[in-house]
Amino acid sequence: MTVDRIVHLVAGLMVLLGLTLAHYVHPYWVLLPAFVGFNLAQSGLTNFCPLAFILKKSGVKQGDCCS
Repeated sequence: MTVDRIVHLVAGLMVLLGLTLAHYVHPYWVLLPAFVGFNLAQSGLTNFCPLAFILKKSGVKQGDCCS
């Protein structure tokens, strides 16, 4: 897997996890998908994604987004 695919996968899973926890555990868990959305928006504006940075440093190969 490439950095882009892992970032998309983790972001999607975190949104689903946060919504599930908000429904079954406590409504404040809705802050997790809100944080993920905020992070995706800021990475779109600044071209810096903390998860992508960590994955690149750990040696995961880069790929073209959505290819």
